[in-house]
Amino acid sequence: MFRFAIFSSTLGFWLSLAGVVGIILSPLGFRLGLWDVGFALRKLLAGATISGVVGFVLCLLAILIAKFSGIRFDGSRALIGLLIGGVFAGYVLMQLKTVKSLPMIHDITTDTANPPTYVALADARKAAPNGIEYKGAEIAGQQKQAYPDIAPFISALPPAQLFTKAENAARAAGWEIVAADAQAGRIEATATTLIYAFKDDIVIRIAPKDSGSQLDMRSMSRLGLSDVGANAKRIREFFVSLKASGA
Repeated sequence: MFRFAIFSSTLGFWLSLAGVVGIILSPLGFRLGLWDVGFALRKLLAGATISGVVGFVLCLLAILIAKFSGIRFDGSRALIGLLIGGVFAGYVLMQLKTVKSLPMIHDITTDTANPPTYVALADARKAAPNGIEYKGAEIAGQQKQAYPDIAPFISALPPAQLFTKAENAARAAGWEIVAADAQAGRIEATATTLIYAFKDDIVIRIAPKDSGSQLDMRSMSRLGLSDVGANAKRIREFFVSLKASGA
């Protein structure tokens, strides 16, 4: 039992460590252009997660064996492996759970009947794997079920004033502003995600509405079937920022 506990803790430690290295290398290599998104997520990240989970189990097993068999050995490696394997693999597994709980869509808009269109970003969208076309009823129903709160932003401000506040909020969000056409009431921008540097394209449309204005927004990922809720979250946060500015 002593030898098995030592073997289990040692192997578990190195597997947990390998999982951490894999989790770090997955986005790093993608950002450096060493591998594509499929390899980064489906192979390297998935393999790192499995390695971390197995390492966690082996380290836990070693600790339990030591505790209930009464043997004594240096359990520092097992504890370290338990910690790093649990933290990193646990985070990835929670992300996978989130993916499964949300629809496999990556194009979110406040107006599913007539979504804002990309103009300045049209070429970039056409060149992206996810394209530029809105899938219509195919995704509109899924969006309404998953994100029923995503709706147009109605303001008492005239369009020109709302446009200024929207442009300021977009810049404050750290987006790359590609176009800001006040006459057309259209803002186009690109947001880059922190870890993998994925590109999501945003278009904002502002038009008169009764005595004020209506702002519609669309946020669409260039890569991936699921955005893990990122585009809906971006729209929500942008609207919160607009409200805070007095829009």
